[in-house]
Amino acid sequence: QVQLVESGGGLVEPGGSLRLSCAASGSIFSVSTMGWYRQAPGKERDFVATITAGGTMAYRDSVKGRFTISRDNAENTLYLQMYSLKPEDTATYYCNARRYSSTGLWYNYWGRGTQVTVSS
Repeated sequence: QVQLVESGGGLVEPGGSLRLSCAASGSIFSVSTMGWYRQAPGKERDFVATITAGGTMAYRDSVKGRFTISRDNAENTLYLQMYSLKPEDTATYYCNARRYSSTGLWYNYWGRGTQVTVSS
């Protein structure tokens, strides 16, 4: 059973910074595409950033230049460094681990989320 546990969320003022972490159990971390997604109240869960097993990163346009995703395969940990936070970044942030096979999605795991609130 794979477990993803997020931490690092909190309340921060606009312009502030936070670093989210996602600790993964099991042996799949290094071969998985890892990602961060977020869901604001009343909205759908949206893609924020992903990093493949090979280190290729992707970001949603609204966070480019402000957020950085990284991974530590030795520690089975995913990070999201967030700078210049805006009120519209307020959401629950979820960690995701997935992998595709030749026939489609092989597995897709989610953490329980960590709340990020940007407010003065």
